[in-house]
Amino acid sequence: MLEPMPGQMVDSRRAAGTTQGPDPLTASANAIPRRDPAALTLGDCWRAFMRRPSPPLLGAAIAAALALRVVLGSWDWRDLVVAAGVVALTPVTEWAIHVYLLHARPIRWRGRRYDLLAAREHRAHHMAPTELDGVLIPTYAVVIFVAQIALTVWLVSFPIHLVLGGDRLAHAATGLVVSYSILGLYEWCHFLIHTPYRPRGRYYRSIWRGHRLHHFKNEHYWFGVTSTVGDHLLRTAPQQSEVGKSATARTLGVEVT
Repeated sequence: MLEPMPGQMVDSRRAAGTTQGPDPLTASANAIPRRDPAALTLGDCWRAFMRRPSPPLLGAAIAAALALRVVLGSWDWRDLVVAAGVVALTPVTEWAIHVYLLHARPIRWRGRRYDLLAAREHRAHHMAPTELDGVLIPTYAVVIFVAQIALTVWLVSFPIHLVLGGDRLAHAATGLVVSYSILGLYEWCHFLIHTPYRPRGRYYRSIWRGHRLHHFKNEHYWFGVTSTVGDHLLRTAPQQSEVGKSATARTLGVEVT
């Protein structure tokens, strides 16, 4: 038997976007402006998402990378290989960032505590998962990530070129487009999960359920946001009945100072 999570028992009214009471893991029913007050739609969530500061920045990065790719030309089969490689690596990369960066614990050195800003902000998100403004990557971090991804893709393009050949810069631009698009997808999935919008398709239900378990049941499991592949590969997607409820799912085991 599956242990029900807060907000998991939904009726037809909630499935249509109305709520039956406060949900401790998602934003309130009126957090997303609706065109039709009787129902929350995917379009309503998308408009609320794009009104936040960071999504337009990501959109601009994707558009710039795509324009660069079009200008460079030299389309061939290698573009498909590069795109497939980026997609294949994404679940493990997402898992590692979540585990080792976002859940990084503070360290003490010479009597002082040092804490990564990204980890501190992520703990704030665990403490207040209903706050939609705390769900998305901050603007400054988007700028940093965009630059880091560009640098990483450029460096990786050299060994890939030795193996595949072809136009190195053109295929690097393909990798950049796919990488930025995946980051945008991550942001959209994470935002949507924390809205009152309820799952309809099987894929979205799987990531919605896993992320809610991560917040509510045990923060040591279910790290995937765009997919559950990384969790299954790295054995952090157990049956929820086999995992005890963590007392530190909100604080991540770190005292607030």
